[in-house]
Amino acid sequence: MAKNTGELRIHESVDELRTDLADYVAELSEASVKERGVFAIALSGGSLIGLMGKLCEAPYNKTVDWSKWYIFWADERVVAKNHADSNYKLAKDGLLSKVPIIPSHVHSINDSVSAEEAADDYEFVIRQLVKTRVVSVSEISDCPKFDLILLGLGSDGHVASLFPNHSALNEREEWVTFITDSPKPPPERITFTLPVINSASNVAVVVTGESKAESVHLAIDDVGPDGPLIPVRMVQPAMGKLVWFLDKLAASKLEDSNLNK
Repeated sequence: MAKNTGELRIHESVDELRTDLADYVAELSEASVKERGVFAIALSGGSLIGLMGKLCEAPYNKTVDWSKWYIFWADERVVAKNHADSNYKLAKDGLLSKVPIIPSHVHSINDSVSAEEAADDYEFVIRQLVKTRVVSVSEISDCPKFDLILLGLGSDGHVASLFPNHSALNEREEWVTFITDSPKPPPERITFTLPVINSASNVAVVVTGESKAESVHLAIDDVGPDGPLIPVRMVQPAMGKLVWFLDKLAASKLEDSNLNK
């Protein structure tokens, strides 16, 4: 099967990328609200929230229909919500507290239970919201179909909390799984599984900086059957659209054939 490399949006500067990302999210939000009455978006941690910062500024802070947003996390560290490692805290401080999102629409994990229970709880919450169609359902499986899943990229090629050579990559039944041995601290995390990521209407991978350039190359360029199968390469939306937001440094190792598409 030919690999769908998705659409590449390569930017001269990080600031240009931030503006384009805000435009992209705002457009998807508007289209989804028009079509379904809601916008179900899943976030990751890392530098992603900072890169979404333009959404807190004019015109987006006024033009986006924030009351229709439902917020989820593609992965989360199993720590207290006020802990420095919490993706929820990162998003709340950097984005959610600055725009008029309805608090009950923000679905963070239960931080008072084990990683396994937190994953089960989170999947249960999503299943209830699929039943009420706050989150759509895939046409080709029973998976939830988020309007947008936003992912960062690790220099080892991981996305969400799906790490290279980890058994979580093979999970096909669960929507949300847990790990207790993350190669990056903190060790305990919950994460969307690949079937959920690949069922989304839209997946955006947002990457900046030279340290990620090799992972971007291995993800997008044709490295042949013997090349390393890093997790991000397995992000292949079945019916949805994949978009890469890259700055020049992150794109610096891409082959010319992909740069000129």
